[in-house]
Amino acid sequence: MFMNARRTGWAAGREWHRAAAVALLAAIVSLASGGARASDAPGDARDLAALYEDLHAHPELAFQEERTARLLAGRVAALGYEVTEHVGRSGFVAVLRNGPGPVVMLRTELDALPLEEKTGAPFASHARGHAADGAEVPVAHACGHDLHMTAWFGTAQRMAASRREWHGTLLLIGQPAEEVGRGAQAMLDDGLLSRFPRPDYALSVHDEPSLPAGVFGFHPGYFRAATDEVTVVLHGRGGHGAKPYTTVDPVVLAARAILGLQTIVSRETDPASPVVVTVGTIQGGSAANIIPDEVKLSLTVRSFDPKSRERTLASIRRQLDGEAAAAGAPEPPTVSIRAAIEPVYNDPATTARLVEAIRRALGPERAVEMPQKMTSEDFSVYGRAGIKAVLLHIGATDADQLREHGVQADLHSSHWLPALHPTLENLVEGEVAALRELLSNRPPPPRRH
Repeated sequence: MFMNARRTGWAAGREWHRAAAVALLAAIVSLASGGARASDAPGDARDLAALYEDLHAHPELAFQEERTARLLAGRVAALGYEVTEHVGRSGFVAVLRNGPGPVVMLRTELDALPLEEKTGAPFASHARGHAADGAEVPVAHACGHDLHMTAWFGTAQRMAASRREWHGTLLLIGQPAEEVGRGAQAMLDDGLLSRFPRPDYALSVHDEPSLPAGVFGFHPGYFRAATDEVTVVLHGRGGHGAKPYTTVDPVVLAARAILGLQTIVSRETDPASPVVVTVGTIQGGSAANIIPDEVKLSLTVRSFDPKSRERTLASIRRQLDGEAAAAGAPEPPTVSIRAAIEPVYNDPATTARLVEAIRRALGPERAVEMPQKMTSEDFSVYGRAGIKAVLLHIGATDADQLREHGVQADLHSSHWLPALHPTLENLVEGEVAALRELLSNRPPPPRRH
């Protein structure tokens, strides 16, 4: 009975937040903030809320975002954007030309995650999809890409209706496969920077559980970490489980190696240059009474500084070689390293411009500096291509809940559900303010010394 009461109260609270979100979005339609006129803000607030719930209920996995891309591409085409679909396999590009001026790109991600949603929301996902190996898996928007897409479309509406307020070319992209770190590169490989106007600036915004709903977070310079994926095969000499003295046991070797690898961070790494080494999988053996010939490990390494990154990867090899030699292994470990994602670097001058624009539109308390994050993002690809790129975050946890209980569910959790109000409306306002700043033809402010 108590649990039913809790569920009823939770559901009622969710319904209140949804109603409040619709009401406040409607207020934006009639009174756009930040100096914008009401004519800037076409569309129905209920339409945005419905779009969010539709996207949330119909998630799709990386490079399979056919319905998602088709839905968004059709909507922006109806606004007058020139739309090209199937860029980078399942991505798309929408262009709005508005006279001479800079080219500014706004990216949203399209894909979801292979996990089962447990939020209990009335619009929760019950979708199923197929993983890369063909296995059927549950699918959910547990990273907030549905929120990003909804705000992206709301921003597209506002920018299309307010062309007197800006000049230049707006490039909106729907990027596939961010969750697997390959979508941005797929779009570049498919001619994003040659087939379409080349961006001078690129912007993206990600939801953030650790910030109050509707508050933007920024960090100039290196913001999100590089990811290296390391695969290791530890070679032993198998045999009978009753006679380990006749073998070289790779399971024991793996256990010692895993513990030793943790000293790379705790004893070899400067705390001012953060590094994370995580062993994610251990695979080996087939029966309790058989010592196997080999054990396979998979690791992820996160870092910012290139020197720390190089030293950490070298230390992993050294530690593994040493443990294998100490165990009398028949051959050194086989180590393969794949640089999966480079670090996100936020152009400092552009970051400062965008933060000032967001503060003018929403208030000075609505943009706060936040620390670096060890999570990775393939948005880094655009900055490395020579574009002045900025990735911002926006708080998506109810402020009262955050203050009283802290973060209760994080990204990639089956329980993560962004607080729609006031996250969505502030995200639209902030994106519009940022894009207008970059498309204003005003020179950037002088740097302070």
